[in-house]
Amino acid sequence: MKEGTSRRQGMGRARSLWQKIVDVSLTDVSTLVRGIDEDSIEALEQVLLEADFGVDVTMELVEDLERAAQRGKVKSESDLRAFLAARIRSVFTEAAEGSEFEAPAATGTGVQEADGARPRVILLLGVNGTGKTTTAAKLVSRANGEGRSVLLAATDTFRSGAQEQLRIWAERLGADFVGGQPGADPAAVAFDAATAAESRGTDLLIVDTAGRLHTQRGLMDELRKIDRVVGRIIPGAPHERLLVVDATAGQNVIHQAREFGEALPLTGIVLSKFDSSGRGGTAVAVARDFHVPVRWLGTGEREGDLEPFDPDLYVEKLLG
Repeated sequence: MKEGTSRRQGMGRARSLWQKIVDVSLTDVSTLVRGIDEDSIEALEQVLLEADFGVDVTMELVEDLERAAQRGKVKSESDLRAFLAARIRSVFTEAAEGSEFEAPAATGTGVQEADGARPRVILLLGVNGTGKTTTAAKLVSRANGEGRSVLLAATDTFRSGAQEQLRIWAERLGADFVGGQPGADPAAVAFDAATAAESRGTDLLIVDTAGRLHTQRGLMDELRKIDRVVGRIIPGAPHERLLVVDATAGQNVIHQAREFGEALPLTGIVLSKFDSSGRGGTAVAVARDFHVPVRWLGTGEREGDLEPFDPDLYVEKLLG
């Protein structure tokens, strides 16, 4: 286990995926030796789909399992568990390798990078209600633990209370804050925040954007404008574009990742409310379909409830 990483990687109090697989009797040794029958395959497909693995990942896993069983590579319960664990881990490995972003150590926030850029800029994206503002506060809390200075930028100038919510978090956590007047241009707020962060020598700038439906073209254009403006002030910024998604939202997460990924190149996914999800396959589906690594798991409402995503611990919990 990586130092400083909680062993929770929690998925609520629901049964693990492995327990559900056991329930459909797929671990019977004699069945595996004879060859997995059609009913068992359909049952496994159903379990994986209900766990939000998505159609593509589910079909790949099942087909690979059938081939492995036919070749005699899966003959026991432990073989099956090891096979599924290895295949799921490989999805995360391939996603990390396919990403242009080189993730920092699991205990960090991305502040300390080899290029020495300061401030580091994190742009938080997502639809309404996914927990972007809370995620911003959690990232501030982690940066505080690293002794890093932070500036929070509230570019949601239209939603009532959005600015005040982030301002309160900034005051509570000792971060600087830049907001705007109601109805102000969000890109102008981003400009002011980037200028302030650079002039003050701030370590980390977190830009919290307005929640928007991924189908709202005008708002997606606004997001691109914010991205461009920050990059003009701070070369190479934003250094991370994190899409915050609700882990309980099922296949809607896939649609959101697709639409936001078309608007801007994503560097990572934050799965909020992961502690409330008993399914967990969303992380696998997103990593496989978009080659975007899962970076963080939101595991509660408190400011410290943000865990770096650890594939090994995730698989351990999933198949525990």
